[in-house]
Amino acid sequence: MSLKMIKAIIIDDEKLGRELIRKFLEKHSEIKIIAECANGFEGVKAVNELKPDLVFLDIQMPKLTGFEMLEILDHFPQIVFSTAYDEFAIKAFEVNAVDYLLKPYSQDRFDEAVEKVKIRLNTNFSSKQLIENLRDDSIDSRINKITVSKNNEIVFIDFNEIFYLEAQDDYVQIYSSKGKFLKKRTMKFFEENLPQNEFVRIHRSYIARIEKIKKLEKYDKDNYHLLLIDNSKLPVSRSGYNLLRSILNI
Repeated sequence: MSLKMIKAIIIDDEKLGRELIRKFLEKHSEIKIIAECANGFEGVKAVNELKPDLVFLDIQMPKLTGFEMLEILDHFPQIVFSTAYDEFAIKAFEVNAVDYLLKPYSQDRFDEAVEKVKIRLNTNFSSKQLIENLRDDSIDSRINKITVSKNNEIVFIDFNEIFYLEAQDDYVQIYSSKGKFLKKRTMKFFEENLPQNEFVRIHRSYIARIEKIKKLEKYDKDNYHLLLIDNSKLPVSRSGYNLLRSILNI
């Protein structure tokens, strides 16, 4: 079965890394390079606009890593990671990447990855699952910032900018000093990955940043609201109240 022309994008902050992939692709006339990007920001724009079949992707890049880039894509290409760091291999395969090339690699090793790509494309493997797996809670990694996409812009939200998080169906609304942002994650993910000494789950639907707490208000016999410094008023469950008593030394 013949394979149609494969459109590919190379994303790597190192020029030598991009040049090596370009050189190795000379053997593969069925793969056409439609763009090269030197960082994740350029990569997101190129992938969403050009809609490639395949992306060769570095992981450790300034400002936006390969994994963070994938999380905010609207188009779902096949991914071959190309990186000098072996510690991300397990995570790469958890998100169903086609292959994980550890620099430096040979032409033969590169050719193996290309053959895997052809098989995936011939069998109509859904690369959308890669992104869904990346967004899934099973990924065992600590987050150090929250990356969101809004109005075609990529926004980084530092933990100290967050007031609280609110569950909204399959999303979480993040309320911060930069504004409101929706993130396709679960409350369970944030509860497990945000620093526990900085955030507290006060309700099934709410997580608050501890340093943003102004006071705990009682509004009837057994019910409380949490008032934040931005004057947000959040409901507090019984278990949330017990956590707050411990944290606030009430």
